[in-house]
Amino acid sequence: MTSQSQGIQQLLQAEKRAKDKLEEAKKRKGKRLKQAKEEATAEIDHYRLQREKEFRNKETNVMGSQGNLSAKIEEQTTEAIRNLTSSYHRNMENMMKKLLSTIYDISPEIHPNFRPAV
Repeated sequence: MTSQSQGIQQLLQAEKRAKDKLEEAKKRKGKRLKQAKEEATAEIDHYRLQREKEFRNKETNVMGSQGNLSAKIEEQTTEAIRNLTSSYHRNMENMMKKLLSTIYDISPEIHPNFRPAV
């Protein structure tokens, strides 16, 4: 009976060791998963920072060229205003003369469709 009792004890001890090893393996697996998650998070953060930096550089390039474009448009607008103003001053005198001559030089005529009252 003692040998049977010893056999049971050995089996219980073996089962306990297997259970301990299983728990230790679960802990190691949990640690490794946690470590892998931290590594992945760090890698994602690094990638995000890199992409944001590239985006800011491209944005700066585009916005810089838009600034140049804005200055160019402003210059063109100023030039167009200058041209229109000079054209106005050149043609104002002639236009006023034509307008006044049209208003003052009236030649009264009877309309061809007019029928005198009988």
